[in-house]
Amino acid sequence: MSSMDLKPLSKKLADIDFTMLQTHTDNGQIAGRPMSNNGEVEYQGDSYYFTWHQSRMVQDIQRDPRVALCFQANTGLLGKPGIMVHVEGNAELINDKAAFSQHWNAELDRWFKDGVDTPGVVMIKVHAARINYWDGEDNGEMVL
Repeated sequence: MSSMDLKPLSKKLADIDFTMLQTHTDNGQIAGRPMSNNGEVEYQGDSYYFTWHQSRMVQDIQRDPRVALCFQANTGLLGKPGIMVHVEGNAELINDKAAFSQHWNAELDRWFKDGVDTPGVVMIKVHAARINYWDGEDNGEMVL
C-alpha cells in the first residue's frame, strides 16, 4: 500500500476531465452518468459539477446524498500505467449564484446558455470521505 496524499493525487487527476458520478436510485439500484470536472484540478477532497435541478440525478441525491465518483486515465501509449480513482462521498446541492461563479468556466455556457443565471441550474458539491486509487503497481486508500 502506498501513502500518497491529496497533493500528488491532485496532479494525477488534473489530466482527467470526465468522471462517472454514481447515485442510488429510488429502487436501490446504482445509476451512473458522465460529468465534467470543468477544469477543477486543485483537488482538496471536494468536486463540483453542474446539472439541471429537474434531473433524476438531483432527485437521487435529495433522497440519498451518498455518491461515488470514478476517474480513469490511460497513459499506456508511452509505456506508463494509467491511474484509476474511486471516490466515495456525500453530495450537496447548491443553488447560490455566487458559489456557481467560483466554479464556472466558459465551456459550461454550451450547456447553460445564460451562464450562472440560467434558470434551473444547480451545482453538485461532492465531499470525499474515502478515496481508493490504483496507479500501476502503486495503490492505496485515503480516508478524509
